Amino acid sequence: MKISLQPNKKVYFASDQHFGAPTAKESKIREEKFIRWLDEIKADAQVLFLMGDLFDFWHEWNHVIPKGYVRVLGKLAELKDSGIELYMFVGNHDLWMKNYFEEEIGCKVFFDKQYFEINGKNFLLAHGDGLGPGDKGYKRMKKLFTNPFAQWGFKWLHPDIA
Repeated sequence: MKISLQPNKKVYFASDQHFGAPTAKESKIREEKFIRWLDEIKADAQVLFLMGDLFDFWHEWNHVIPKGYVRVLGKLAELKDSGIELYMFVGNHDLWMKNYFEEEIGCKVFFDKQYFEINGKNFLLAHGDGLGPGDKGYKRMKKLFTNPFAQWGFKWLHPDIA
């Protein structure tokens, strides 16, 4: 994908906020800082890459999304509505995304690494978990978590239990 920056515009990256952890109260403090940062970059941002694990847990059922994060989600929608392009890379804590971010916010979601050309420079972008050698236990667990049958079974759990 090719991106040509407009004069005086920038690309920003954010990763691994893990909103929701370790507790809702502690997370809310980080969420407020993140929202302030999003307000700061709004003036000169052209593109925002969210590099995964925005939430400590994210799973989309057919008619339910995780409780909370309304201010973060609203701020992302505001940025998109103002013309800032949003790209989300799914991490190991939010790999159960479906279509909420694309349909409700307009944020393009990637499940695998992607190549971008930004102002003539090439970038390979990904969340990064499981890409290197080793860590075979995690890679086996990721195969289970991304297995369509396992995901189908999990969605039948009530969100309060899941």
